[in-house]
This record gives sequence, structure tokens and C-alpha cells, in this order.
Amino acid sequence: MPLNLDNIFGVHEQALSVGARRATVLASNIANVDTPGYIARDVDFRATLAAARDELAVHRSRPEHMAANQAAELGVRIRLSNQPSVDGNTVDMQVEKAEFMRNAMRYNASLTFIGARINGLLNAIRGGQ
Repeated sequence: MPLNLDNIFGVHEQALSVGARRATVLASNIANVDTPGYIARDVDFRATLAAARDELAVHRSRPEHMAANQAAELGVRIRLSNQPSVDGNTVDMQVEKAEFMRNAMRYNASLTFIGARINGLLNAIRGGQ
């Protein structure tokens, strides 16, 4: 059975990309905690990951069709706040910190999987030394 390098990391390659995007959005929320009127945003990890996986199989037949990098932006959503502040800011630092940590754990899990896969390939190439 030949080795398919395009699929060697499975879904983890896309998970890293979505996780990095989500980390950027969450960091932006944290940075704007004191900005009046700032609306907290988040990335729907599962929906964006599913869209990223589906995009790999989609062929653009016309230039007007959505490109893969445009579809990844669609995962950014406004997060509704339980208690918006008086100035209209909807960032809740406890929620942001919890989501940032959850995202970091997912990201590290994907990195660990990819690292193990690379080590396994290196062992196979070296002949299991």
C-alpha cells in the first residue's frame, strides 16, 4: 500500500489551522475587554473544521465561487453575552479565559498527534533503530 503524504496527518492539519484562527479571535476579545461597544466573537470550531475538511474535496469550477480561505472566515460568529456591560462591551473575561484554555488544549493535542506521526515515519524510514 503506497503512502499518501497528502493525508498523513489526517484532520489534525486542518485542526491546527482552525485552532490558530480561534486563538487569534479569542485574543482579540481579551485585548478589547475595555473597549466600549466591542462585541465578543468566537469561532465555531466543529463547523469550521468540517467546512475546512469539505473544502479539500471541493473543486472551484467558476472564479466567482468561494475560495477555501474565504470559507474559513465564515466560522467567526458573534458570541452573545449573559451580562453585557453598561458601555455595550460583551467580553466576559472568565468565558474568554476558559475558551482560550480549551482551544489551547485542542491545539496541543493536534501537535502531539502530528509529532507522534512524524516520529513514527522517521522510525520507519530509519528501519526502527
